[in-house]
Amino acid sequence: MGEEASFEKEIRGRCLQLLTRREHSQQELLNKLALKGIERNATQAVIDKLIDEGWQSDERYAESYARYRIKKGFGPIKIAHELKQKGISHFDLEPVVHDISDSWFTLLTQVYHKKYADKGDLSPKEYIKRSRFLLQRGFSHEMINSVLK
Repeated sequence: MGEEASFEKEIRGRCLQLLTRREHSQQELLNKLALKGIERNATQAVIDKLIDEGWQSDERYAESYARYRIKKGFGPIKIAHELKQKGISHFDLEPVVHDISDSWFTLLTQVYHKKYADKGDLSPKEYIKRSRFLLQRGFSHEMINSVLK
C-alpha cells in the first residue's frame, strides 16, 4: 500500500510540475506521462483529484489556448480543430474573441491587412492565393469572401 501511495505521489508531482509551467488539458497530461511509461489508468485517477482541487481545468486550458491562438491571428475553424486534437471537444470561442477583438470579422480584417497592404482589384490568381492563406488560418469561405470583396 505504501508503494502505491508513493507511485501516486510521483505522478501527482509530475502533473503539478507540468501544470505550474502552463495550463495542460487532461489528454496532454495523459499523453506526456504515458511517454514516461506511466499507465493511463493510474494517471487518470491522479488527474481526477487534481481537477477536484482546481489544479487542472480543461475549460481554463481551452480559454488560455484560444486566447493565444486568436492573438496570433488564427480563426475559429483552426482553433476549434486544434482544441479537438488536444481533447477539448466543446468550447465556446465567442466570449474569448469578444474580449480580444470585436468579432471574428474584425480579427480577419486585421490579419488580412497585416499580410496584404494593397486594396486594389485582385487578379483571379491573387484572389485564390489570398483566400488560401486565410483558409489556412482557419477562417470560413463566407468570412473570406466578405473581406476580399
